[in-house]
Amino acid sequence: MSCVKEKEQVTKFYQIIWNEHNKDAIPEVLHESFQFRGSLGSEKSGHAGFIEYLDMVHAALDDYQCEIKEMVSEHSKVFAKMQFSGIHKGEFMGVEATGRRLSWQGAALFHFKNGKVSSLWVVGDLDSLRSQLR
Repeated sequence: MSCVKEKEQVTKFYQIIWNEHNKDAIPEVLHESFQFRGSLGSEKSGHAGFIEYLDMVHAALDDYQCEIKEMVSEHSKVFAKMQFSGIHKGEFMGVEATGRRLSWQGAALFHFKNGKVSSLWVVGDLDSLRSQLR
């Protein structure tokens, strides 16, 4: 798989699956044995596990958006510098809804297998996020 195709998969992951909350695209983008560690610390396996995390974030944050600021690819890996944001509408990180727009930075490391994302490890600026929830 070319670096261009891998970057296209990362773009689909964020634009279609996350920003549009379109779970139908998951089999096209994520490998069936997908391993995920989210910026909030959750670890999930497979499509069903990832969908739990996706739905949890969307239940807590309205208008949830992931903006790719920068991408670098090498071999079967892509690194993305990210901006995450949403309106706090439900319980999130132990805090009841505040109605405030939250925004934080993060970084994601994608690994690929047979043209699909096989694993993803995301780290986020949780100190900034916690300070916004106070």
